[in-house]
Amino acid sequence: MEPIDIIKKFYQPGTKSYATLVHHSEQVTQKALTVAAKVPHLEPDLDFIAEAAMLHDIGIHATVAESLGCHGRHPYLLHGTLGRKMLDGLDLPRHALVCERHVGIGISAADIVTHNLPLPIRDMRPVSIEEQIIGSADKFFSKNGNGNGREKTVGEILAEIESYGSDKVIRFKSWLELFAA
Repeated sequence: MEPIDIIKKFYQPGTKSYATLVHHSEQVTQKALTVAAKVPHLEPDLDFIAEAAMLHDIGIHATVAESLGCHGRHPYLLHGTLGRKMLDGLDLPRHALVCERHVGIGISAADIVTHNLPLPIRDMRPVSIEEQIIGSADKFFSKNGNGNGREKTVGEILAEIESYGSDKVIRFKSWLELFAA
């Protein structure tokens, strides 16, 4: 399976959305594979990580994110569930779960209810080691729309996620410890 071929089913090469998605996904993939190489004792599936990291944000095209070249009709928050639907439709259920579970640092059913989020009420937190590695790696890079996103520092990431609750900070710190990133 070639992730770029799947991306091309939904994105037109040469467009801003394609360039933004591919650039960001390549950054996340490299970071995720670097992290996975540090934890061979956890037996991460490197081939799956390479594929799923490239596809984790495939749902952004269906969202309203003009700065990314995305002209869809859904709120950006839904890009994970939209990506899951897309990849489930291609019979890629493990990859689909990465799409859904990477958003933020994972969203619990309680978060959805408490904050009245426009999401299906179910747990959307990373479960497998591969999901956790990709979710962690994703936090290091923004999709800023200009194709030159730099790697964020741990301090910057912690400051960003702090507003979403101490449980998110604890989860990210546990990943840092687990992955020695």
